[in-house]
Amino acid sequence: MGEVEAQELQLSIKVQETNEANYLPDVPNNQLPRRRGFNWWLRISIYAVFVLAGQAIATLLGRQYYEKGGSSNWLATLVQLCGYPILLPFYFIPALNKNCPTTNSTTSFESKPPSTLVLASIYASLGLLIAGDCYLYSVGLSYLPVSTYSLICASQLAFNALFSFVLNSQKFTPYIVNSLVVLTISSSLLVLQGDDSADSSKVSRPKYIIGFICTVGASAGYALLLSLTQLIFIKVIKKETFRVIMDMIVYQSVYSSAIILVGFFASGDWKGIKNEMEGFELGKVSYIMNLTWTAIVWQLFSIGMVGLVFEASALFSNSISAVGLPIVPVLAVIFFHDKMDGIKAMSMILAIWGFISYVYQHYLDDRKSKSEKKAANDEVSKAFSLET
Repeated sequence: MGEVEAQELQLSIKVQETNEANYLPDVPNNQLPRRRGFNWWLRISIYAVFVLAGQAIATLLGRQYYEKGGSSNWLATLVQLCGYPILLPFYFIPALNKNCPTTNSTTSFESKPPSTLVLASIYASLGLLIAGDCYLYSVGLSYLPVSTYSLICASQLAFNALFSFVLNSQKFTPYIVNSLVVLTISSSLLVLQGDDSADSSKVSRPKYIIGFICTVGASAGYALLLSLTQLIFIKVIKKETFRVIMDMIVYQSVYSSAIILVGFFASGDWKGIKNEMEGFELGKVSYIMNLTWTAIVWQLFSIGMVGLVFEASALFSNSISAVGLPIVPVLAVIFFHDKMDGIKAMSMILAIWGFISYVYQHYLDDRKSKSEKKAANDEVSKAFSLET
């Protein structure tokens, strides 16, 4: 009798260990997805399309705004943030507001939901961060060729790895370190471009340097935002619903839009909008369509990025964004006739190398996770066979 009880106790312990292995919100390798069924891959695919298409289209539309006569950084920033009302109808779709299946039901049962004050403080803080971040992006895009701008944005992955190490317990492996070093060199090479490259974008050398610094700063800020978002999902919100993603996007967009709107009126840029519209090279209708579609596409991008953070991690989200790295520079050469000189080409090659290095580390982590889960399941199966 005592032997049977001992086997049952051992079996319950192994089952509990297996369940914990399937969902570990506080472990260092939480960047791996928790569910890998068809629905999970479908969501990942949709979010990835939103990120890749949104990033390329929005960047090109933003550059077109400046190329054809736009000059307000405040307005260019505002359209990145103010498109959230188009997301509100999703709140009324019941199927999207159901809880996602989870392998750790005790987490949501035992966790006390955060108070309204805590959530409001979180959304306000993230809104402030994203407002400053988007303004820096706008300044960078106004001073840099779009191909150079996109290549510098690749440094975001390196910053994200650093912040994930500090905030999300991301481990630094040789491949991650290689990715950080290569991406840093990739961005640094662009500082060495000669005056001819700066002249081709019709900006002075000082403005080129300002654009470079602002874009690097924006990349660091957005990397911090993604890492904080992942930390908040795990430590504070602790829910698995589509509504959580919507709340994160909409509420922080409300705060950030209000901040930029204050800056827009305080700076006096609103006074020149009528003249800017009339002087836009493509016409008034194209001016309005440019701003409208920029706002819509940036919201799709936001859904994709936050969705990937929610389903996987901040680093995974950033890695998908980095997949689109070669897309924008190539399109910029076609549509804006940017020069693809030797330094810029080398920078792009190094950036792709850094991305591949990081993705290979993800592949190794994925294989290790599957092996560990398979071993745990085998132990449980053996325990069941011993009992019977």
